[in-house]
Amino acid sequence: MARCVIAGMTYFLFVFLLGFGLGTLRVLLVAPRLGETTAVLLEVPIMLAASWVVCGRCKRRFDVPPRADAKALMGAVAFVLLITAEMAVAVFLFGRSPTDFLTGYRTTAGAIGIAGQVAFGLMPLWVPACRQT
Repeated sequence: MARCVIAGMTYFLFVFLLGFGLGTLRVLLVAPRLGETTAVLLEVPIMLAASWVVCGRCKRRFDVPPRADAKALMGAVAFVLLITAEMAVAVFLFGRSPTDFLTGYRTTAGAIGIAGQVAFGLMPLWVPACRQT
């Protein structure tokens, strides 16, 4: 099961780094022009497509067993790390309280975002391991 944990950590890291970059563009460039909800609606499909690719590659690279419990562990590790990192960024970089961070999920944009994050966590259950090219 250690390889499932490592796969989840790696999956999280690559997707989080991409999301941090896209999120910066969303907040600074897209949201002021189109609104927060539209900006999130544009970002989520990109993030989910990237998650699909990264997830498949991590499953293959770390030889995650095809059992549901192994795939669920990979996704749970990635999801917990993602939510923890998102809260840490909100609190330590942007000075928000944990309560403010969680309250953000009550907005339309926040609900779309958390739905995307849940899909990210479930992705290992859906995505086949990538074939070697």
